[in-house]
Amino acid sequence: MSTRSQGAPQVPYGAAEGRRYPLAPARPRPALAVGSRLTLETVASRSGLHPDLVRRFVALSLLEATRDDRGDLWFPPRTLATIARIQRLRASLCLNYAAMGLVLDLLDRIEELEAAARAGASAMAAPPGGPAPRDRPPTVR
Repeated sequence: MSTRSQGAPQVPYGAAEGRRYPLAPARPRPALAVGSRLTLETVASRSGLHPDLVRRFVALSLLEATRDDRGDLWFPPRTLATIARIQRLRASLCLNYAAMGLVLDLLDRIEELEAAARAGASAMAAPPGGPAPRDRPPTVR
């Protein structure tokens, strides 16, 4: 039988003592490195890949990485998005990792061309002298 009154708010067991019982145990995340560069261990754990596979991606030039004086690999923050892209392409197109470099380069080039086309289209949409004044009708030639 409960000793709490019916009108009192229900507090989860253990909350009164300051304990929390999350639904899923939280696993510690490796901290970001100085300057928001990522270590090999951080990239591997957050992407779910083995560190050796991440090293292989670097060797195949699928990922950009720099080495410090000790020889440790450091990755830019966009690396996790690149890995997700590689995994999606591998799953949907069944490409090997060696061919993946070519596909990634082509996709990057397509993005650049689309951005240039959007910029050109927006420049063409604006009249050369700026917008027409609202107090007089546009002139017809």
